Amino acid sequence: MAEEAVNSPVSDDEGAGDAPVKCPPCTPGLPGWMATFSDMVTLLLTFFVLLLSFAKTESAKYEAAMGSIRNAFGGNVLKQGEVIQKGKSPDDSPTMMESQDPIQPFPIEFLTTEGFLDKHEINRESTEDLNTMKSDLQEYGLSENVTVYEMTEGIKVVVKDKIFFNEGSVTPSKIVVKVYDDLVKMLSSKDWVVFVQGHAAVGERSADGKDAFELSAQRAAAVSKSLIRRGVRASKVTTVFYGDTRTITLPNRSQAENDELSRRVEFMIRKADLNTPGSKSN
Repeated sequence: MAEEAVNSPVSDDEGAGDAPVKCPPCTPGLPGWMATFSDMVTLLLTFFVLLLSFAKTESAKYEAAMGSIRNAFGGNVLKQGEVIQKGKSPDDSPTMMESQDPIQPFPIEFLTTEGFLDKHEINRESTEDLNTMKSDLQEYGLSENVTVYEMTEGIKVVVKDKIFFNEGSVTPSKIVVKVYDDLVKMLSSKDWVVFVQGHAAVGERSADGKDAFELSAQRAAAVSKSLIRRGVRASKVTTVFYGDTRTITLPNRSQAENDELSRRVEFMIRKADLNTPGSKSN
């Protein structure tokens, strides 16, 4: 009997119903996976900081992108800072004022999956050229004798002093010699493009019977040849003539006075030549 009692099977749960089940002792500190995760996050952060250090931030692209976003949601973004206000002030010169023009977004075809195309986009403001222009004008003493205009296709500089002519003649009657000499020096030394613009008074004709267009062309050609003889490269001179289509008409002036002001040659200088071939449009 005793042997049967010893050899009889006994259930594992019998006699241990009230005994607590103990967990294995926990290792002190954070779990191992958290250290791996932290290393991965730190490496990602370092990687993106490295990408940012290689990136080139351009205000024109930033403002255009901001304008695109605001335009998509029906809002506008104004250009920041002072700009040259188009139009005339009481002293017939451009004025500086806070811009009220909204930033125009770039067309969607200028956006790619890689970001903005690395090229000069349409309507991009050429701040670098403007700074270079101002530096050259200051160097040659022309800052006070020019008017600077910001345009869609770039920046143009118009010389305030003009060359005036006698009626029906290609011989100058009035010229500011110092300004002309300073202009020649700058055009000969720096990389500028000059547009020589010839004009005539209403109905003006030359002594040999040439009409206003031919007369204005002769005046522009004479001044252009003078620039070239003084050292300006011929490839940097463009001659334009308008005949009597762009005469000067000032209020409270007689017709004779306006005609005298209209018989002129004007100078417009730029850093970029409009005749330079651009990218072909398909």
